[in-house]
Amino acid sequence: MVKIGIVGAGGMGTVHHSNYAHIDDCRVVAVVGKSSQDKERAEEWGLPMYDTISEMVQNEPVDLVDVCTPTFLHKQQVMEGLELGKHVITEKPIALHKKDAEEMYALASPKGVQLYVAQVMQFTNEIKVLRSLVQSGEYGPVLDAEFERLTACPRWSQGGWLFDREKSGLLPFDLHIHDLDVIVSLFGEPEDFSFTSCAGKERTYQEHYRFQYSYKDLNVCAEAAWFHADIPFTARWRVYFENAVVIHDGTHVTAYPFDHEPVVFDTEDKIKIPTGINVPSTGWYLTELSHFIECVKKGIPSPYVSREQVLTVLGLLERISENIN
Repeated sequence: MVKIGIVGAGGMGTVHHSNYAHIDDCRVVAVVGKSSQDKERAEEWGLPMYDTISEMVQNEPVDLVDVCTPTFLHKQQVMEGLELGKHVITEKPIALHKKDAEEMYALASPKGVQLYVAQVMQFTNEIKVLRSLVQSGEYGPVLDAEFERLTACPRWSQGGWLFDREKSGLLPFDLHIHDLDVIVSLFGEPEDFSFTSCAGKERTYQEHYRFQYSYKDLNVCAEAAWFHADIPFTARWRVYFENAVVIHDGTHVTAYPFDHEPVVFDTEDKIKIPTGINVPSTGWYLTELSHFIECVKKGIPSPYVSREQVLTVLGLLERISENIN
């Protein structure tokens, strides 16, 4: 039985708690938090609440610390959990600086514990299909790829921290990171990149980006936005293989081979769990957290969100951030 302490009982902490209830051989035993919302959730869940991870570990039999707090708190809390010899899951992004993530991984190794980063797109059925097609070469090599992730300005952010560059990294670290993580996991580190961005006159951050990532025999572009407009959330991609175009239209994944009938892949989640956040009921988090629990039980790193992958993505995002006016 893997015993879990959740740090931060806000939106993502609640998502994780709800999904752990559907996973065998694990149990949430405590909450770490200081806000009134943390206290309300802990009481609702019937769990003890502590001010710090250290205090929780002193009083509860915790095997795994699950950090679900705002980005700027991740490093200190992850390091505290690792220092205490506990496995740690942290929500994305792990940090806003590559050197901070390197320090976290460097601490995990001598402590004999694992550090997992919750890049949830890796655990969607759509990306599983794409990863399988890229790895198998069924339709030949990839020649071009395009990813799109667009949403309205996240006014739901409590306390405004998401709009503070020093605390969140803004749109590249919060939104584009999902697609960049997939890009790096599938194709490796790009040889070069460029991007354009724009914002309204009264805005304090860039609202829309177009990224171009260059590889030797492959072009990859991505679009990401926090629009000052009430558009529905949109996440799509199109990948051109040598012998087929594969499209995720936001709902279905379909392959269009040359001179053959289209192939529609089954990407429906068998179990859908309500999230309570701006994401509809889904099986993503159940698949992700089930995977991490199995990795904890085996004492192994995740093959889907590797250290090298995480550090490469952070390095690219840092370089992008350095080039934003």
